[in-house]
Amino acid sequence: MNATGSPAPDSCQRLAAEGHSRLILLHYNHTGRLAWRRAPEDGSLGPLLGLFVAVSCLVVLENLLVLAAITTHMRSRRWVFYCLVNIALSDLLTGVAYLANVLLSGARTFHLAPAAWFAREGLLFTALAASTFSLLFTAVERFATMVHLVAESRATKTVRVYGLMGLCWLLAALLGLLPLLGWNCVCRFPRCSSLLPLYAKEYILFCVLVFAAILATILVLYGAILRVVRLSGRRGPRARRLLCTVLLILAAFLVCWGPLFGLLLADVFGSAVWAQEYLRGMDWILTLAVLNSAANPLIYALRSREVRRAVLAFLCGGCLRLGLRGPGDCLARAAEAPSGASTTDSSLRPRDSFRGSRSLSFRMREPLSSVSSVRSI
Repeated sequence: MNATGSPAPDSCQRLAAEGHSRLILLHYNHTGRLAWRRAPEDGSLGPLLGLFVAVSCLVVLENLLVLAAITTHMRSRRWVFYCLVNIALSDLLTGVAYLANVLLSGARTFHLAPAAWFAREGLLFTALAASTFSLLFTAVERFATMVHLVAESRATKTVRVYGLMGLCWLLAALLGLLPLLGWNCVCRFPRCSSLLPLYAKEYILFCVLVFAAILATILVLYGAILRVVRLSGRRGPRARRLLCTVLLILAAFLVCWGPLFGLLLADVFGSAVWAQEYLRGMDWILTLAVLNSAANPLIYALRSREVRRAVLAFLCGGCLRLGLRGPGDCLARAAEAPSGASTTDSSLRPRDSFRGSRSLSFRMREPLSSVSSVRSI
């Protein structure tokens, strides 16, 4: 230790050069994180961590189901399809990242190499960035579709959509990898975060500002879209319903991730004493953020008849292959799934839905022919 109470720079630099796990313990001890947590030797998976593992598994399974249903049972390939796939992929990554974070937390934290620690935390930042960029991608496509009605070829639109999706994931990966690439506070203790002891406060502030700027841009885009919808009657019920679905996803994102953003800002501008007192609820705040990835698939199913039918058809197909349910009863349940008066698409009239017993027939080679006739939201 030197006169300021920080570990000696020479010993810290030596541990960093060797990639020794003791470097993590050194940083946690300096920030005061060890003052209120269990001893590093306690590596048991208690009931609380078991709950967190269950939440992450729920998120992973839920989004895997949605992805499988959308990609195999939705015939439409409009921009909405790609937006839903992109959001589901980011939610799936969030569940995987949180599961890895939980399983590698506690006593296991102090057995990780610094690079593994940066990978563990960076995966969560990548998932958060992917979710934010996916919302921006959806807003940009919605804006381009409803405001700038410029005729373009299918090939041009496909290239733009794939390009935006690739850019979303490239930027998200880059943002999550920045600390591993060098933007960190290793052996520079005064610059370290109390929440993430190897992360520089400047990096955390940068991420929060980037996310805030993206969310502000999304709100501006949707404000412009709302103005167009209000002034134009040509896209009335259908456009408003789709817009409400996306805004509901955005609202859920703000409610679930907002507390974590606030905690990150408080960590940047607060003192170490504040951190030791209030960071005890960090696990619950992070769990609330991850629950957003469990809420999004429910929003799809409640707001979109086509997604709901795709999920039911996917589940029915599995039941039929296992011989657990008759084909008529299964598809009848899919057809009779309530859509709610407030969310029913005016363009999806009874003549476009399942018609009588003949449309409920089941053919092994083409089990989803009745679903393909339903137009996307």
